[in-house]
Amino acid sequence: MKNEIIHTLTNNFESHANQTEDGIEFWLARDLQHLLGYTKWDNFVGVIFKAKTACEISGESVEDHFADVGKMVSIGSGAEKEIQDIMLTRYACYLIAQNGDPRKESIAFAQRYFAIQTRKAELIEQKILEYERVQARNKLKVTEKELSQVIFEQTGGNQNFALIRSKGDTALFNRTTQQMKVKWGLASTKPLADHMPTILLKAKDFATEITIFNAKQHKMKTENQISKEHITNNKSVRSTLLSRGIVPENLPPEEDISKIERRLASDEKKALKNPDKLNENENKGS
Repeated sequence: MKNEIIHTLTNNFESHANQTEDGIEFWLARDLQHLLGYTKWDNFVGVIFKAKTACEISGESVEDHFADVGKMVSIGSGAEKEIQDIMLTRYACYLIAQNGDPRKESIAFAQRYFAIQTRKAELIEQKILEYERVQARNKLKVTEKELSQVIFEQTGGNQNFALIRSKGDTALFNRTTQQMKVKWGLASTKPLADHMPTILLKAKDFATEITIFNAKQHKMKTENQISKEHITNNKSVRSTLLSRGIVPENLPPEEDISKIERRLASDEKKALKNPDKLNENENKGS
């Protein structure tokens, strides 16, 4: 019987979800009012006000989660009038449930339901960001390998490739590779790029791509020419970052990319083997 109630409540909440043209999920406050067992709008408005305050305290923009809209309703004899309504994100619904009357069964359920769903969304977003960073790191590896090959083909040797790459780091960070490793607390043998934020991985990749392009375009025949080109490109990318308020050397290091790769691979295996169990674990962690 309890499972039937949970199933019904879940379906009720999901069936009232809407989507904007941009694919953003939202609920209407008038619908949520009845789902949560509030008969009077004025009483529910008080709960919404508390939720907005909680939203503001959490550092989120209230306007991003609570959007005032008008809604036409029938008042009989074919006449209509506009009433106040509010578009609510899933996070807004969660905050409303948290500030509702816990004695109501629907409120108690909603508190758990939206907490779990919000946590799932956070986990998905985290995984997407981690995957993006892994992709950026792997892309940089490929690009640097290509630069090494270009140096070998056009100069007859690439013994100084590591030095050229290091000079690129110095131009980007205004510090040597080793100085950045010390600043980030890394072992001297650990690749600096394995701890770079995504924005810096993409910045380095872009500078390296430009070096490859110009080295080929201008048929550079010496490592010194290519080295100067690489320094110039990294300085240019640094200048762009600085102009947008991003100081490369002041960004904190990220988690070791190899750990993220192992975790993503492990999560994928678990999801393929037993997705229901993985979902249960996520729900427990919520």
